[in-house]
Amino acid sequence: MGSCLTVGPNEALVVSGGCCDSDTKTYMVGGWAWAWCLVSDTQRITLEIMTLQPKCEDVETAEGVAITVTGVAQIKVMTDNDLLALACEQFLGKSVFEIKAVVLQTLEGHLRSILGTLTVEQIYQDRDRFAQLVREVAAPDVGRMGIEILSFTIKDVYDKLDYLSSLGKTQIAAVQRDADIGVAEAERDAGIREAECKKEMMDVKFQADTRMADSKRELELQKAAFNQEVNTKKAESQLAYELQAAKEQQKIRLEEIEIEVVQRKKQITIEEKEIVRTDKELIATVKRPAEAEAYKMQQLAEGQKKKKVLIAQAEAEKIRKIGEAEAASIEAVGKAEAEKMRLKADAYQQYGEAAQTALVLEALPKIAGKVAAPLGKINEIVILSGDGSRVTGEVTRLLAELPVSINALTGVDLTKIPLLQKMTNPQA
Repeated sequence: MGSCLTVGPNEALVVSGGCCDSDTKTYMVGGWAWAWCLVSDTQRITLEIMTLQPKCEDVETAEGVAITVTGVAQIKVMTDNDLLALACEQFLGKSVFEIKAVVLQTLEGHLRSILGTLTVEQIYQDRDRFAQLVREVAAPDVGRMGIEILSFTIKDVYDKLDYLSSLGKTQIAAVQRDADIGVAEAERDAGIREAECKKEMMDVKFQADTRMADSKRELELQKAAFNQEVNTKKAESQLAYELQAAKEQQKIRLEEIEIEVVQRKKQITIEEKEIVRTDKELIATVKRPAEAEAYKMQQLAEGQKKKKVLIAQAEAEKIRKIGEAEAASIEAVGKAEAEKMRLKADAYQQYGEAAQTALVLEALPKIAGKVAAPLGKINEIVILSGDGSRVTGEVTRLLAELPVSINALTGVDLTKIPLLQKMTNPQA
């Protein structure tokens, strides 16, 4: 029995041992391998890049100057089967830190040996060459470990005695001296050249000004001629434009008039159709219902008229019958009254003055009642007089004036009646 093991591309799987051949080793990168239980051993080694920072302190150069150099190296385990086998033999089972420590010591040793063969100027001024030399010297040794140096660069170079700064100062002073000399020479040459250039410039400027003045004069003449021609053309163009614009405006106005005429015709047609439609609508909604209503009212009026005529005829017939009855009644009453009056007249004629007196006497209570009617509404009459005989005189005066009033109302003279003569004239 066994198991299938997989490995990624960033590490290598080493399977050792087996059922048949115990010396067989299988190296697998980014794949799978079969391992038997109890008889196979599996181990892994990283293939990732490892960064080293070798540092050599106070190493004497070929001139005996002690300097400190730091660098940066990128290394990794090679994947070739033979080289991978070498790496596995030496580093299998070790951690990444232990692998980096072994390779770091190797690089630092080669770095020290190379520093002893070079001068400070060579190291400082040509760092790339120095780094390449380190790679070339150290590559075979680390290669025999199955390790590949991908890159190596010098990070920093310095010393504790300011030797490098002194070299820099000397170089800076020399550079500044050469720069000052160069500046002076350049300023001298520049002044000479500037004077020559100014002279040439003045000559050229004079010639240019002369040509410019001639050109300007010719330009002004040409501009005047061109302006005259342009103004003439502008005037002609403006007149032609205005004329054409007037023509176009006239055409536009004619087109607008035609459009207005067409629109007006369409509007008239629409209005005529609207009138026809309105007439039909009025006939349908007003005239027809009005005619029907008028016919209805006419029929109702005729019926009402006939009804009123019949009612009037009946009322007339009723009134006529009532009138005939009342006339007959009045005629009978009149005949009775006439007969009564005739009989009274005969009696009055027969009895004469005595009958008239009787009629007056019959009327006197009625007259007295009418005269006394207002006095009936009076509760009390008070006559203010200090003389009692005066009240009697007033009553006697009223009785004396009564026959005169009766004569005025009826034409009967009561003074001729003996009884009343005695009442009005008690002395007689």
